[in-house]
Formats: sequence, structure tokens, C-alpha cells
Amino acid sequence: MKPPDETTTSEEENPRDEESLREPGGTVNGDSIRDTVLCGDARQLLQTLPSAAVQTIVTSPPYYGQRDYEHESQVGREAEPQQYIDNLVAIFAEARRVLRPDGTLWLNLGDKYHRSHLLGLPWRVALALAESGWMLRADIIWHKPNAMPQPVKNRPTTDHEYLFLFSLQTDYYYDADAIREPHVTFGEGSKMRGGRRHLGQRGGTPEQGKNGGRANLHDGRWDQAFHPLGRNKRTVWSVSLGKFRQAHFAVFPPSLIRPCILAGSPPGGLVLDPFFGAGTVGVVARELERHYVGLELNPSYLELARQRLREAGCP
Repeated sequence: MKPPDETTTSEEENPRDEESLREPGGTVNGDSIRDTVLCGDARQLLQTLPSAAVQTIVTSPPYYGQRDYEHESQVGREAEPQQYIDNLVAIFAEARRVLRPDGTLWLNLGDKYHRSHLLGLPWRVALALAESGWMLRADIIWHKPNAMPQPVKNRPTTDHEYLFLFSLQTDYYYDADAIREPHVTFGEGSKMRGGRRHLGQRGGTPEQGKNGGRANLHDGRWDQAFHPLGRNKRTVWSVSLGKFRQAHFAVFPPSLIRPCILAGSPPGGLVLDPFFGAGTVGVVARELERHYVGLELNPSYLELARQRLREAGCP
């Protein structure tokens, strides 16, 4: 993380809140929203942000019926699941304008049982967003190795959530090389028969007779057919639950956020989280030399996020 500029006025001396960023016309100064947290309703605050200012959105909205965040305007306490879906669609409709045309949205959502029925909310929200104009590009399974045990006897214990990747157009910023995974074909974890023994060997193809006797193919080096930086990122990510000792609620795991920011924005890019919570997206963005803007409804959570960012040395 780059150290803060020592000549910069401290936050306590010059608080960077919503009112201090407003221009006479009522909008937020585009040059001033970097590394800023604003307090208020996400839908209303998004209306004040400049257009096409954000490279990527990485966020985890409150889950339906999961927790009371002690605010009358909060998402997740709606009377019916469809109201929850409609509210998220409306919020991300506002976010479309703020996002660059080549930008992306990374949306994490968990599901909920209601009257013994699994609601399927992640996919219902994803399909509703697709119907509203977002392009659904990938569904990622967040596998939680340390998932909390559940006292259930008539169904499997849930140890996953969803992370959806959306874009506004077919041509969007996505740095695949930044999040490549190690190859397994030539490693100890290979499941391919002979996979660790044919590296660089003449006739060393993985399956017997694969090339049908064509000698020219038997001279091939299979290791040269693989990208030198690793294989393309897969859609199952195994990431442990996040913890933050000062927060009584689950936080967005940094290891889940990092690939989204790395793939979704270049160094110096601006990352938006409209449900900022404890500020993990901001902390990770600065670690990766990106900028952040966070929106948070609850003033106590906003102060917690600001304190955490200060402790991490973030501006």
C-alpha cells in the first residue's frame, strides 16, 4: 500500500463527508470522491455521483431477512422477497450511470430459507438484473471451508454463496492474467494419468494413442501449450469466512474481494462499494493500489469503516 501524502490535511481537520464534497449544483465533485466514504441511502447517494466515474463495483448487500442493521431505509428487511429483489434492481439501476461503459459489477449474495422453502434469491436477483439491462457474464461459487455448522437433519449443510459478474456491454475491462491460477496438470495435484511424467518428453502426450499415430504431434511439448502465468481462473473459489474483531457482523472476506478488484480494474482505478459496511473493499482496494468510494447507510458502521481505513494507513 502506498503511504499517505504527509502534506495532506488529516481527515479530522478536513472531514471528507458528503456535504463537504457537494458542488453548488448539488452533485458530488468527481475529483473528490476518491478514497471517500459517504453516509446515506445508497440509491439517493448514487444519484449525486458523477457519471462514468467508477471502473468496477464490488459489493455484498445485506441478505434478505438475515440481520437488522438498525435503519428504517435498510435493504434486507422487506416484508416480501420480491420487494427485496425490486429494491436491489432499483439501486443497481442508479449504479449503471456511475459505472464506466467498460466497467463491471461483482455482486455477492447468500440465500435464505423462508417457511421451509429455499428462496433462491441470488439467482432471482441475478435474473432480475439481467432483465433490467445488465449482462450476466459469470456465476461464481464461493465455497466456504469454515462454514458454520447448521442443526439440520433433512438437507445438506450449506457451505457456499454466489458471486455474480455483470457488465454493461460485451467489450469490458477484465484482466484475466492478474488472477490466473497455478496449473495442476504438471503438479502433484494432477488427476491426469501420466500428467507429471510427460513434461518435455518426446511422445509425452497424456493419453495413449491420443494423436492417432501422427508422429509430428508426438514431438509436441505439452507444457508449452499452457499459459506461462497459469490457467484461467475457475468459477469455484474456496475462501474462508472473513473476520473483523470490532464488527459484530460477518465481513466481506479480503481473499474474495482481491480477484474482483484485480480483474475488474487497473492500478489507479476507482472501485465502488454501495454497501460499505466495515470497509473491507476500501482496505483491499488501497492494498492493491486502487482507489475506493464507499456508501454506507448506518453512521456507526461508517465510523467503524473510517477507523479501520485509518488503522490500515489508507487516506
